[in-house]
Amino acid sequence: MRAAEREERPIAVLFLGETLLIPHLWPIAEALAAAGAAVDCWVATSVHEALLTRWSAGMARVRVRRAPGFKRVAGGGDGRNPPLPAKIPTLLRLLPRLLGARAVLCAEQTSLWLPRLFPWLPVPFVKTSHGVGSMSARDDPRRRAAALMLVPSERERGTYLTRGFAPGRVLATGYAKAGFRQRTYATLPFADDRPVVLYAPHWQRHRSSWWDWGDAVVRAIAADGRWNLVFAPHQRLAETAPEVATTMAAVAGCANVHCDLDGFAMVDGSYTAAADVYLGDTSSQVVEFLGRPRPCVFLNPRGVAWGDDPAYAQWACGEVVTRAEDVLAALTRAPAVHDRFAGAQAAFAADSLGDASGDGGARAAAAILGFLERRDRHPPRSS
Repeated sequence: MRAAEREERPIAVLFLGETLLIPHLWPIAEALAAAGAAVDCWVATSVHEALLTRWSAGMARVRVRRAPGFKRVAGGGDGRNPPLPAKIPTLLRLLPRLLGARAVLCAEQTSLWLPRLFPWLPVPFVKTSHGVGSMSARDDPRRRAAALMLVPSERERGTYLTRGFAPGRVLATGYAKAGFRQRTYATLPFADDRPVVLYAPHWQRHRSSWWDWGDAVVRAIAADGRWNLVFAPHQRLAETAPEVATTMAAVAGCANVHCDLDGFAMVDGSYTAAADVYLGDTSSQVVEFLGRPRPCVFLNPRGVAWGDDPAYAQWACGEVVTRAEDVLAALTRAPAVHDRFAGAQAAFAADSLGDASGDGGARAAAAILGFLERRDRHPPRSS
């Protein structure tokens, strides 16, 4: 009876951050419920609530629950990234309710402040990756507070093992987001079938092409007319570069331009799945794009000597442009020179994403349930 009671305790999944985290978490929550686990999805805003309530309709094992400080957002049913309640107060107020969970699953480091500050907590925290790439903050000490870390690939797992993480605490389960089925667009909203370029600059100035070339690049592609352009930078770019809204307004009337700064399509895989050419700098979106290798062009406005820097490993997957006036020419020849980069792209994607077939959520769920079964058989000494 005690074992049955233990298994009925829910697994808490924390949807407390930006909407970009949702596609990394929901396939795992969905698979946990399909495997028979009770799942409590804790949401921070009415935007999160509307999406998860819609997707979980008919799923008896899933409850969508409001976290303390829950924020109502007007007109948020379309999944636009909402303003969030303060994360730390939310977590501290939520903690007593999490103590009844069998485990807590999160996709960001902030939630790991709880086990970091309170290592005696009886509930284990599981951290899954959100995004991939060579610039991940692997040395953040909060990650060591997770009882289990789920990463997409064996290469990524190796980066933690070299940092002293116990092998049993870090598991490679594939790219969970590849199994996210609730995309906004199956085909992009353009009137013709011109090749689609996705421009996705990074939001941090020292990693981004935006401050040097971004506005000029967007306007040049729009005016040229040979491509349909999706301009969809990281959601946080507007926080550090509010002038991005001016650029978007300037090209808003162009039929060959689709701008998105906070729509759910920015984060649900719609654009990386549908684009023909990737244009960017160091955003990890390129790794998701390369799950199906296609032409890439990378922008290096400051002439970074990147060849031996692992933080720029993705730049081996396409032409790297160091002069703004060469961008359109590089886009023009990208399909013709793609064969030069296809092998590097496939290897890079496999190393970064692991298995991107769409089964990552199910593998992650199986890893979590296996971990909990082992923990039930051999409880930690401190519990």
